[in-house]
Amino acid sequence: MSDQPAPLPPAPLAETPRLSWPTTLVRDSYLAGERADALASGTPLDSLEQAAGDFDAYVRERRGVRTRWGVPSTVFWYVAGRDYLGTLVVRHQLTPELAQVGGHIGYHVVPPWRRQGHATRMLAAGLNECRALGLGQVLVTCDADNEPSRRVILANGGVPDGRAGHEDRFWIDLGSTTSTRQPR
Repeated sequence: MSDQPAPLPPAPLAETPRLSWPTTLVRDSYLAGERADALASGTPLDSLEQAAGDFDAYVRERRGVRTRWGVPSTVFWYVAGRDYLGTLVVRHQLTPELAQVGGHIGYHVVPPWRRQGHATRMLAAGLNECRALGLGQVLVTCDADNEPSRRVILANGGVPDGRAGHEDRFWIDLGSTTSTRQPR
């Protein structure tokens, strides 16, 4: 039993969350959320400290279509006003490596916004972005022991396609529906 008080729940969101290009408007919330995520997962804080030093440059480096993992990729932040809830990355195509592990979409929600349905809605919005790119189906993967992410993928139409390494693979058929929605 811990002597630490239970963390307070977040204040209600003033706006409906949406995908957005990375933005300086959520600086404090981004840094706090990603710091909490890094501490929870044991990830080093080096890149986050660099981001805090020049957040404007950090945001500029993440906006638009950039080559990451050897393919065109777009980074979106899931935001509600000045609240940053998470990140979603769309890889516009797959390399042979990404076709095994990584897939078209990667995402995460930062504490304290987890377990509130945000990941499910964020992935659904990301699938709309994939439709706008003309993708007919996308590969989404998650760690084999990440049951919450597995449920998010299944809730968005994921069809299991086995395991590669330590990741479970799922294909999501996007059908012929297209979206012209652009992030703000």
